[in-house]
Amino acid sequence: MTASENAARPAIAFGATVILVGTLGLAYIVSQFLRNSIGVIAPDLAAELNLSASQIGLLSSTFFFAFAGAQIPLGLALDRYGPKICMVVCAGIAACGAVFFAVATTPFGLIAARILMGIGSCCYFMAPLTLYARRYPPERFATFVGVQYGLGTLGTLFATAPLALSVAAIGWRTTFIVVAVTMIVAGALVAFVVREDATPEAAQGETFRQSISGLIQAMRTRSVGPLFFMHVMTYSSFLLVVALWGGPYLTHVYGYGLTARGNVLFVAVIAQIAGSLMWGWADQCVGNYKQPVLLGAGLTILALAAVAGFGILPEAAVIVWFAAIGLFTAYVSVLIAHGKSLFPPALVGRGITVLNIGTMGGAFLTQTLSGFVIDLFPTRDGAYALDAYRLVFGLQAAFLLLACLGYLRARDARVEGHVSG
Repeated sequence: MTASENAARPAIAFGATVILVGTLGLAYIVSQFLRNSIGVIAPDLAAELNLSASQIGLLSSTFFFAFAGAQIPLGLALDRYGPKICMVVCAGIAACGAVFFAVATTPFGLIAARILMGIGSCCYFMAPLTLYARRYPPERFATFVGVQYGLGTLGTLFATAPLALSVAAIGWRTTFIVVAVTMIVAGALVAFVVREDATPEAAQGETFRQSISGLIQAMRTRSVGPLFFMHVMTYSSFLLVVALWGGPYLTHVYGYGLTARGNVLFVAVIAQIAGSLMWGWADQCVGNYKQPVLLGAGLTILALAAVAGFGILPEAAVIVWFAAIGLFTAYVSVLIAHGKSLFPPALVGRGITVLNIGTMGGAFLTQTLSGFVIDLFPTRDGAYALDAYRLVFGLQAAFLLLACLGYLRARDARVEGHVSG
């Protein structure tokens, strides 16, 4: 974006920005809770419905499969119809998914509900980012990504110790009914607070064929490939631990109960929130995207490799390890800003959703495959083997390292001196 185009953007009052960010953040909080809620209740679901590790992995990962599958139509809808209508429609779908999950009595019913949750949650990061990209200067985008990501991580926070307390008090089924009502309220607030922006001039009056052509153009943009595979491995590293296997690992290896494992996961998410704010400003401090991303990824690889190598850590070190996973993986906000910088304004919605397919597709693949890996090892009294967890975390570290090697080839618009708005 040129300086004149940037100057043409109307200034938005601080109070209006706070209200907008808060409204968008609430919907994202609920969607993040739905995304990450399996980790704490996985042992309870396994016991109640007699689920295997591969079934637990599939139950969690189905959300991400549906989420990833919705990204292409979402990208088209964001650029053609705007973020507001996408968020309102998705709120209703996500609420239905939460209700169906609450009343499900079979693995198939739970999986079908997770599919609805995934579709209904597909827009609550991309739609706000599209709004921020259109309304605010590009140099502030990474900050907004960090703030939005940090707010959404509160949903992950609620899916740890607070979820454990709620399950103990009212049960997991009633908890999901409450969540469904909260999502309906969030959708209503979006409808009331968010004004409908005009779509970019280039997208106005587009035919469906032109929309698809724009999608193909976004996919062919230089450096999309390396960033796509980095997205595949980045967020999935956090989810693999906090949203899925971290809870069972604490239970099976260290003997933690529902409340204790919820508290440790709570620490990881608090660290993720702090990290989101920290990494959100990192690219501005160093003047490029790639250095913060590679630093965060390198630290994540070391953390995963530590448990893969040692298996059992001293109890105090376990808490530090979970905090480190949360803090280190929060560099994803810079990676998202890097991806957004590759695309012109008319393709931002389609471009960032293409990359988000990598994010959610990676979560689906790692969670599904990790369940099958764990099932390769014998269980003892329902507990998964320590070596199974070591292999799962070691494989994740290796795959993230490969993604980093590819990412080294990506162009950095901030270094080259031009950033798309």
